[in-house]
Amino acid sequence: MESKAALYNHAMVSVVHSVAAQSDLEHSLLTLCEGLSTDESALIRDAVVFAGEVYGDHKLGSGEGVWSHALGMALIIVGLKLDADSRLAALLFAVPTYDERGQERIDARFGHAAAHLVGGISRLNRLRPITRDFVADAAESPQEMKAQIEVLRKMLLAMVEDIRVVLLRLASRTQTLRYYAANPDDLRAEVARETLEIYSPLANRLGVWELKWELEDLSFRFLHPDTYKKIAKQLDEKRGEREQFIADATARLRSELAGVGIPDAEVYGRPKHIYSIWNKMRKKDVEFSEVYDVRALRVIVHDIKECYTALGIVHNIWTPIPKEFDDYISNPKGNFYRSLHTAVRCPDGRSLEVQIRTEDMHKHAELGVAAHWRYKEGSKKAGEDNYDEKIAWLRQLLTWKDEVADSSDWVAHYKQAALDETIYVMTPQGRVVDLPRGATPIDFAYRVHTDLGHRCRGAKVDGALVPLNTALETGQRVEIVAAREGSPSRDWLNPMLGYLFTQRARSKVRAWFSNLALEETLAEGRAVVTKELQRLGHSKVNIDDLAVKLGLAKADDLFIAAGRNELSMRQFQVAVRGSDTPVEERVVHEPRRRKSQDIDRGILIVGVDKLLTQLARCCKPAPPDEIHGFVTRGKGVSIHRADCPNFANLVALHPERIIETGWGGHPEGAFPVDIVVDAHDRQGLLRDVSDVFAREKLNVIAVNTQSKQGNAHMGFTVEISNLQQLNRTLSQVHEVPGVVGVRRA
Repeated sequence: MESKAALYNHAMVSVVHSVAAQSDLEHSLLTLCEGLSTDESALIRDAVVFAGEVYGDHKLGSGEGVWSHALGMALIIVGLKLDADSRLAALLFAVPTYDERGQERIDARFGHAAAHLVGGISRLNRLRPITRDFVADAAESPQEMKAQIEVLRKMLLAMVEDIRVVLLRLASRTQTLRYYAANPDDLRAEVARETLEIYSPLANRLGVWELKWELEDLSFRFLHPDTYKKIAKQLDEKRGEREQFIADATARLRSELAGVGIPDAEVYGRPKHIYSIWNKMRKKDVEFSEVYDVRALRVIVHDIKECYTALGIVHNIWTPIPKEFDDYISNPKGNFYRSLHTAVRCPDGRSLEVQIRTEDMHKHAELGVAAHWRYKEGSKKAGEDNYDEKIAWLRQLLTWKDEVADSSDWVAHYKQAALDETIYVMTPQGRVVDLPRGATPIDFAYRVHTDLGHRCRGAKVDGALVPLNTALETGQRVEIVAAREGSPSRDWLNPMLGYLFTQRARSKVRAWFSNLALEETLAEGRAVVTKELQRLGHSKVNIDDLAVKLGLAKADDLFIAAGRNELSMRQFQVAVRGSDTPVEERVVHEPRRRKSQDIDRGILIVGVDKLLTQLARCCKPAPPDEIHGFVTRGKGVSIHRADCPNFANLVALHPERIIETGWGGHPEGAFPVDIVVDAHDRQGLLRDVSDVFAREKLNVIAVNTQSKQGNAHMGFTVEISNLQQLNRTLSQVHEVPGVVGVRRA
């Protein structure tokens, strides 16, 4: 095997920019150990040796040597002033790929914290093929994939327990682009597009400006080389010269501010990078000469008075550009962003943008609801306030990195900002699906498609079969095992079994069973109507026309009314025969008539005294239901509920026979009411429901129960004295174990 020094020197040849600048190995080691203790520096040197032995001549998919990439990552991490564990993780990031026991060896030799970070990098690397596919699809259909890419950005953050893992991933991508800049490759455009969609927005949101501009500029260079060169030529100066211009302007402004009693003003800035210039030209549809913030300064002072003093100094030093001044202090933006913006012309003809704000304004702009990344990436969507807060917390955490001495503090702080209310799982095709934490495979299936949820029979998570009530975790790949045809199970609605977590999935399952019950009612009603038409000798009558005669919209409404016992045969026969000749009156599936005392006491007929009344059997009104009367032929006044469908039909056919009716002061007696119960069938169910009626001292005068495929449908006719008693009874029946729904018919 080559000597360690030879391995180092071999690797150093292919490392570019910051790595190429470290031509001397010892100089690189000194850089890697900057700001570290003696013990930490010893670990870094040991890691360099260990990584060199493991990586050898291995190369990444980009063509770059693994060792070169690791060293480049580590030097970028040093530039971000991260701790020793982060530097170790950068050097050792690929060890588990080339050593089966790599994770264990890192843990034993370099500590658990470094091994934990390496494990986090490995988990994120599993997403790389998925992100590539997303970006490729987004290039073909950007509108459809925009939301998916945003979900993926959130997933990248949610998959890690330590924010340093995200920073290591950003450093890795920056090093890859640096390598491509020196070594052209067909993959450059694909990687650049992925960087602009995924990684540079993350760097922007987390405030890692050191990497953001480089990721964007290099990606832009690969995607639009001609435009990049054109803008670079228009700048007509090297980056170093532009930075010198900013340094000179900063020094002059700081000196002038000190002269007017603002000696501790913070003044800084850097030239706008090429991608940002192109973005502004494109969005504002302007030429390069009209972009006034190619070079920009920011001034931070103590109070508002000093803001305007600083503005006067700026306008005194340089010439203001007309119509390029915005006072967002007196007139804040809608998101409460406050600052002074002005553009000035320097003596050499070059423009300069200056932003002036207080420390509080700056904190709000960088960490509050007016965060810089929201301005850059578009308006905020509804429901993302929590996500904004967590991003702000992460960015604040990054500002503390120099004060965090113990790596365990990183994890503790990051967990406070973890996006733990949402999980992100993947379909077999690589699409990311976001769900509330606690969601199950069935929730996932309904989230993908309603039909897939109905047909769900099993699930595989990361290739292994799991129970359908398993709680999913971020980063898992979920595959649904579905029947060719199928339907949901009523067990899924049982909260004790834990099959469904999301309200969306529960609603879908309930809707399916509601439709099923409606179809069964429809079939029963069709059979009743068909049989009655045959008995009357009118089997060829047009059902739709018949429904309209009865005040219904279509034939299905007629069948449903018949199936629900809401259709009077007298009305039906009159509509069929086309005359008002009385025929035998009965109600479809009419429960047995109760033999008891009259229960029509307490009903007042306006303008009429001592008129025979009877409660309609189709709707069974009870006080305080709103009621109306219908004058029958020979049977007095039939009392209906105001919402009774049969009464609506009677109004349409015989409006002259409607009479105003109301309950007396204190109606006495018992009133029959139909109650319908749907439940999971079990032993003792009827007994438990009956116990509720017994406790309420209700007289049950009719019972009809059906059981099918483990589901029970029960109908009861009970006598009540008032609706308060009915509502109390319905509430208690709903609490009976196994009951899915209970209602007054």
